[in-house]
Amino acid sequence: MTSPSPSVSPCPLRDQLPGVYAEDGFAGVFADGLDTMPGPVLNVLDCLDAYFRPGLAPADFLDWIGSWVGAELDGLASESVRREAVGTAMAMHRRRGTAYGLAAAIRLAFGITPEIKESGGATWSARPRGPFPGDPRPGLRVVVRVPDPSVFDTRRLETLVAAARPAHLPFTVEVLDERTDNR
Repeated sequence: MTSPSPSVSPCPLRDQLPGVYAEDGFAGVFADGLDTMPGPVLNVLDCLDAYFRPGLAPADFLDWIGSWVGAELDGLASESVRREAVGTAMAMHRRRGTAYGLAAAIRLAFGITPEIKESGGATWSARPRGPFPGDPRPGLRVVVRVPDPSVFDTRRLETLVAAARPAHLPFTVEVLDERTDNR
């Protein structure tokens, strides 16, 4: 009988061979060769929960998870930003159509905090027939301040605002130089 060779498998097949084959040198070497095959599969199964966590998932698996939760990854080149987008996708969906949700989407996509002015408002009054809050004409104005507006991707910002704004509001987007102070 040959002595078992060191194996990478925690349960080497050589040790599980029937007695007839345990003494056969070829069967032992063949079983050792098969021990390397289930290793990657067992590794994936052992670490399966990490595949579904945005902070731990392999980079090539991240976009697939993002498609499951509806994360908007278009134009997000940085892996860390894509991981954050997938991890916060559910919270972003809950806030979609709000000023907070729009600001969060712009911060995630561009790394800047926008100024958002909307026409609506809410109030209450103890007396009936009080004035309505906000502007009677619906509208949304998004202003971002960047170091160089000439190289900023304004079209991408407009696309993002169109997707994340309340559906009924017309909007305008302004990209200004951060050194100017026309607030």
